[in-house]
Amino acid sequence: MIAARSLNGIIGSGDKIPWKVRDEQRLFKKITMGGTLIMGRKTFVSIGKALPGRDTIVISRNKNFSSDHCKVCPSLQVAFAEAKKLAKSIFVAGGGEIYKLALPFVKTVHISTIETQAQGDIYFPDFPTKDFILIEERKFESTINYIYQRFERRNQITNLYKT
Repeated sequence: MIAARSLNGIIGSGDKIPWKVRDEQRLFKKITMGGTLIMGRKTFVSIGKALPGRDTIVISRNKNFSSDHCKVCPSLQVAFAEAKKLAKSIFVAGGGEIYKLALPFVKTVHISTIETQAQGDIYFPDFPTKDFILIEERKFESTINYIYQRFERRNQITNLYKT
């Protein structure tokens, strides 16, 4: 899982990210390059395209939604199964509903906390939880300073998704 959130837990405002931190976007690219991104339809539409150098799987309950540049799956469970077939690192990349559904099943969480109190209506789930341990932390100075943290699940044995 990979996300950026504000100090007050906001990850979005409608279909927009309420900050612009170019260096954090580069970090996202570096971490996810060559992997598989799983995201909800609203997140995919807000990005506007599949990101280069990564496979994209979009979760949508809308049976009419399709895109030439990604695989569309009806549920998180199906998306994880499809991602495993690609034998690449898997990154759940939003939005709020997908993060909440996926958090109980992921092994690793990459999270950047943007040092601002943002206005918005989409939140990252309560995190960290007792199930995760902090492995890495780095502070970055940018247009808005941010802290990058990598957490690993304490008990690597997760349920049937095992991602």
